Amino acid sequence: MPELPSVESLLAEAVEAVGGTQRPGQVEMALAVERAIRTGEHLAVQAGTGTGKSLGYLVPAVRHAVAEEATVVVSTATIALQRQLVDRDLPRLAKALKKSLGREPTFAILKGRRNYLCMHRVHSGAPDEPEDEGLFDPFAISRLGRDVKRLHEWSSDTETGDRDELVPGVSDQAWRQLSVSAKECLGVSKCPIGVDCFAERARAEAGRADVVVTNHALLAIDALEGYKVLPEHDLVIVDEAHDLVDRVTSVATAELSTAALAVAVRRCGRQIEDDVADQLSESGEGLEIVLSEMPIGRLDAMPRALSGALAAVRDAAHRCITALGPERKEDPEGAVGRKLALAMLDEIHDTSVRLLEAFDGDEAHRRDVVWLAGDFRDDSKPPTVKVAPLGVGGLLRERLFAPRTTVLTSATLTLGGTFDALARQWGLPASSQVRELDATATDKEPPSDLSAPRWSGMDVGSPFEHGRSGILYLARHLPTPGRDGLPQAYLDEIVELVNAAGGRTLGLFSSMRAAKQAAEAIRTRIEYPVLCQGEDSTAQLVKKFADDVRCCLFGTLSLWQGVDVPGDSLQLVIVDRIPFPRPDDPLASARQRAVEARGGNGFLTVAATHAALLLAQGAGRLLRSTNDKGVVAILDPRLATARYGGFLRASLPPFWTTHDPEVVRAALARLDDAASA
Repeated sequence: MPELPSVESLLAEAVEAVGGTQRPGQVEMALAVERAIRTGEHLAVQAGTGTGKSLGYLVPAVRHAVAEEATVVVSTATIALQRQLVDRDLPRLAKALKKSLGREPTFAILKGRRNYLCMHRVHSGAPDEPEDEGLFDPFAISRLGRDVKRLHEWSSDTETGDRDELVPGVSDQAWRQLSVSAKECLGVSKCPIGVDCFAERARAEAGRADVVVTNHALLAIDALEGYKVLPEHDLVIVDEAHDLVDRVTSVATAELSTAALAVAVRRCGRQIEDDVADQLSESGEGLEIVLSEMPIGRLDAMPRALSGALAAVRDAAHRCITALGPERKEDPEGAVGRKLALAMLDEIHDTSVRLLEAFDGDEAHRRDVVWLAGDFRDDSKPPTVKVAPLGVGGLLRERLFAPRTTVLTSATLTLGGTFDALARQWGLPASSQVRELDATATDKEPPSDLSAPRWSGMDVGSPFEHGRSGILYLARHLPTPGRDGLPQAYLDEIVELVNAAGGRTLGLFSSMRAAKQAAEAIRTRIEYPVLCQGEDSTAQLVKKFADDVRCCLFGTLSLWQGVDVPGDSLQLVIVDRIPFPRPDDPLASARQRAVEARGGNGFLTVAATHAALLLAQGAGRLLRSTNDKGVVAILDPRLATARYGGFLRASLPPFWTTHDPEVVRAALARLDDAASA
């Protein structure tokens, strides 16, 4: 194969083809990614909004895939970015580089099996096992029937079977009726409709592609579980890498509930003796009694009653698995029933074992945290016992970084001014331990069991002039926020800021209660429309907000990353308080205690890092294009006065900072006048 053009040359072609402007940070990023591919050194790149980071990593990745006839995996956290890559960035890039690369690069999107319609379920009928007590409500049953009927009709029209292409969507309950998890699937060789399987088609297409776009959850499943779902690849690019740990943690979290046990008993049906199934049912009743008498929250020790109940569940599940016996030659319907039963029984057994082993060893060396989840206000929803890893760094280090070169990128990766906080969570050594390679290095070093993963971090900056385009307003004069809702002084401050801005405000609140309180309180005091999360779908609310420059949108954490509104509609971002984890958050509090048990600073390592990441994401909503200007107003005075405030401020973009409310109101009024002219 002839020598391909350089990464710089290909990037210039790509940028010109899409009508963009090449930026120094984008070039720097592309060359760094190329170097990581060449040397095998992992790379973390912070690339601010507007850098063009997608092309910054796609160009060297595509060049590598074509040159080596290899597959590159790109993992994202959000559907929006997946769609941007597959529907816009990759098609344009492939067309632009076709001539220079000698052929048109190919790409595919791959999701978990549960995201695709199962044609065997469509043709054979959904299992008769209502998994939600709400389904006994006739209205719920009617809606379920309508949704399932829609899915049957859609199955004849869809080319992909991808749930995200069904608009409007259906309930999770309806989708589960006609989809299967990987553990429930019969497998292409045994399924009578295997040749028409949407999930298998997607996998086959991914296996032939140069670039496979997936999500963090599937990346975690591929890395952490025993079966491979992604094609063989030697390079993975993790975009939105600030979300990686949370998504991997979610995949590695398990739960056990009496509802799940009841479903497992139904799935066993007539496949095993009644007395064996009855033992599982009885163990579920025993677990329900124990859980109903326990308080909601984190468990620091295993209660004797719970230990006995879990042991009974474990043993009963094992007896059911044994009774089902080894795989037999049987009709497809029988195989489906057996597979469904085994999938749930295996999960129940393994979760019981994990829960029983979670308290082995001292607190500093435990791997899991256990808690009881439930709703005190809703007796119809029995409590669930959950177990999650205290950290996923070891898993990522062994299963993600060890086998392949990994590039991690996001607009927010440096917290407190360094990559160290996130590097620790990823299982990478602190930056002080990272050995820089010689600039002339061109080959990967041989693997060594003794060496820590080698990585480098770089911040390629942003095309935005933060100091000229944005103001960070720290309301040092306000009282410290309490637990009883927003203080009146906060509501007064919000009114003054919104009036000065002429609307144009995104309010990011630490709780839905605070968002609703603020929306209701200021609607009677300002002349501008105020939308609040929950009043419509998030997508519709964001659209209304973007379309009406005088509008305000208030919401909570899920809005912190989901709003991308450049222009005059957004000139003020208000954050009510530092978004520390709730004190009763079982996972965050357990992680904090584990760090302290090992002699570290649990507050800075866990709570402050969590808050810094969310603050950086929230502040990042303000400037979405090079012409944007505005104010980020943080009402919580602790950001200006507390000792940890410096760490949090160092995690924010370098806006010009003030504590003077009159200066801020005057600046907002000038921006409003300019936008209205």
